[in-house]
Amino acid sequence: MSGMNANIGPWAKSFPAASWGLSHEEFLSTSPRLSHFSTPVLSIDSAAAASNVALMAEWMSERGFELAPHGKTTLAPQLWQQVLDAGAWGITLATPWQVQLARSVGIKRVLLANEFVDPVALGWLGAELADPDFEFLCWVDSIEAVDAMRAGLRRAARPVDVVVELGGARTGARSIREALTVAAAAEAAPELRLVGVGGYEGAMGGSRSAKDLAAVQQYLSDLVDLSAAIHWRQKPIVTAGGSAYFDLVAEALTPLVGAARVIVRSGAYQLHDAGFYRVITPLPGLRSAIHGWSRVLSRPEPELALLDGGKRDFPYDLDMPRSVHGPLSKMNDQHGFLPLDPTAEVSVGDVLRLDLSHPCTAMDKWRLVPVIDSADASDPAVIDLVETFF
Repeated sequence: MSGMNANIGPWAKSFPAASWGLSHEEFLSTSPRLSHFSTPVLSIDSAAAASNVALMAEWMSERGFELAPHGKTTLAPQLWQQVLDAGAWGITLATPWQVQLARSVGIKRVLLANEFVDPVALGWLGAELADPDFEFLCWVDSIEAVDAMRAGLRRAARPVDVVVELGGARTGARSIREALTVAAAAEAAPELRLVGVGGYEGAMGGSRSAKDLAAVQQYLSDLVDLSAAIHWRQKPIVTAGGSAYFDLVAEALTPLVGAARVIVRSGAYQLHDAGFYRVITPLPGLRSAIHGWSRVLSRPEPELALLDGGKRDFPYDLDMPRSVHGPLSKMNDQHGFLPLDPTAEVSVGDVLRLDLSHPCTAMDKWRLVPVIDSADASDPAVIDLVETFF
C-alpha cells in the first residue's frame, strides 16, 4: 500500500533536509543511512519484523486459529499489508475513524473490537456496506448499544454483524446472564446479525503472576460458556487474544476449533519490544523491531547525561527506554535523563541506541518512520519508509 503523502517535507520528523520535496522512492534511491537522519529518531528493523510476522502466522496456523492483528498498534497500512500477506484473515481496529482509514486504503475485512454507537459513523457504515466484498463485525455489550446501532443503521445497505462482548474490567457485559440478554436483543434486531462472542482477556491482568493468570483463565472459561449457551444459526465466531496471553487463549479456545471460528487479535507481536512484551509474551523467538536513537546533549555531572529524545519521541508509559548504560531515569518532553557510572565513556554528541517498551505508544509519535536493514549494524541502511496515521 502506498503512502498518502506524496513528498517528504519538514513534517517528517528527523528526516534530512536533503529529502524534502522527494517522493519516498526518490529518497530511497539515494541509498540513505541512518546516520543521515537527525536525532532523535525511531527505526523499524525489517528483518526482526518479518521474522515476528512469520513466527506468529505459523503459531496460529498450527492451532487452526484465524488472525486479525490489532491495527491500532502501528496505524500503518504498510504494516497491515505485511500481516495480510502472511495470511491474516483481516485487521482489528478500535474506532470508527480507524475503520474509515482502513477502507480508504482497500482493507476488505475489519473487526472493530469496540462498541459502535456514534450516529454519524453509523450512517457512514450503513452506506459502506453496499460493497458486497466488505466484511465487517463489531462488538455490542448492552441493550442501549443495540438500540443506538438500530437507530443509526435504519438506512443501512445490509445488517451489521455483531459479537456480544463479555467484559469484566473494561467494556463488556458484566455476566453471562447479562450477555445473553444482549445477544437476544441483537438477534431480534433486523439491522443486526448476531455472529459470535468475544472480548479482551488482557484487561484482567498485567503480569504473569498466578493471580493474573487465574483471572484470565476464568474470563476465558466464561467466554466459552457464553458461546455454548447461545443457540447459533451458523458457525459462531469466538474472538479473544491480545498480545500478552494468547497462550491461555489457545488452551481455552482450541477445543472450539471446527465448531467455531476462533479469531485471535494480537497486534504488538509484529514490532514487539524490549520491555513489557519481552517479559510477558508467551511466544519465544519474537524480537524487538523498534529502536530509538538519541544523541547526548549534555553531561553536566559525572553521573548524568541528558539525551535529545523525550516523551514526544519515545514510549514511557510502561517502561523507560534503556541504553547499553542502563535505563533512563525520567523523561521530559524533549529530554531523556540517563544515570551513568562516573567512569562511563559517554561524550556530548554520542548517539545511543535505545531499546523501547510498548509499541502502541512508540509509533504514535512519528508520521514517517525509516525501516532499516539491521539495528545491530554500525550504520544501518534505510531500505523503506513507513507512514503512520495517528
